[in-house]
Amino acid sequence: MITKILVGYDGSEASDRALRLGCDIATKYRAKIEVSHTPKDETVSYAAEAISGFYIGPNVARDETLLAAAEKMADKARAIAADCGHQGLEVHIGHGNPAEDLLARAKSDGVDLIVTGRRGLGDLRGLLLGSTSHGVSAKAECAVLTVA
Repeated sequence: MITKILVGYDGSEASDRALRLGCDIATKYRAKIEVSHTPKDETVSYAAEAISGFYIGPNVARDETLLAAAEKMADKARAIAADCGHQGLEVHIGHGNPAEDLLARAKSDGVDLIVTGRRGLGDLRGLLLGSTSHGVSAKAECAVLTVA
């Protein structure tokens, strides 16, 4: 039924909850779970602020900074998955639009379920339902679970 799960992860509390629920479902169905993280300026700012403790702003985002932030998010996702009993979590680092990246990965990997947080680190465009979760739920060819 569910053999492969893909979790969209941006380091927000909502995506932490989505990853934990995805791990729980993977355990129950004995499914493979993977994470896709597509860094955006907001993610870089979030990671830099978390490390430094002060506001950085989105203008610092550069390719090297994006990659460094993405690696930190990947490490955070692996730690959460390990805490849930899933060692060696595979994290894919994408580029561009996170919703499009998630959908492309889900299709190419034959994913049965995509799990996202309802509201991540995006801007006001996705105020009620995040722009990534909205884009995924509107266009996915598999089941989608959006976690509050």
